[in-house]
Amino acid sequence: MNFQVTVLKVLVSYPDGFAVMEDLKRDMAILVTSGREWADRTTRLAARVPDLNIFSQGLVERISGGWRVTSKGREVLEFMETLPAASEPIQTPFVEQVAESSVMPDAVPPLRQPFDRAKRRLERAQRRREARERARVNAS
Repeated sequence: MNFQVTVLKVLVSYPDGFAVMEDLKRDMAILVTSGREWADRTTRLAARVPDLNIFSQGLVERISGGWRVTSKGREVLEFMETLPAASEPIQTPFVEQVAESSVMPDAVPPLRQPFDRAKRRLERAQRRREARERARVNAS
């Protein structure tokens, strides 16, 4: 499920929604190895649409040498990223219902956390150590 959300996020970042496989793999590798925050975020997004299947539902199409996000895929991703009001419970409609609804509530940007240079430095060092350990394990 997280893989499919990551594919949608990467494809939407390209101007026409199309990426060749090499670019898609590179961008996904960067995001997947960026730390626990990305995995947590994609898990939260995937929970909004539990029956997500990007190919069978027509959210992504395969085109010679790459993949392209469809307009339906953009709508589903927009729905997943829309924050519910504080008093409303999170609902998980089917993908067909999301694509049919034409009115989407405006997304509220998350509050910015205070900048903590030391914390970021420690997190980067931890990610580097983890990456070195993964490389060492994969090399053996």
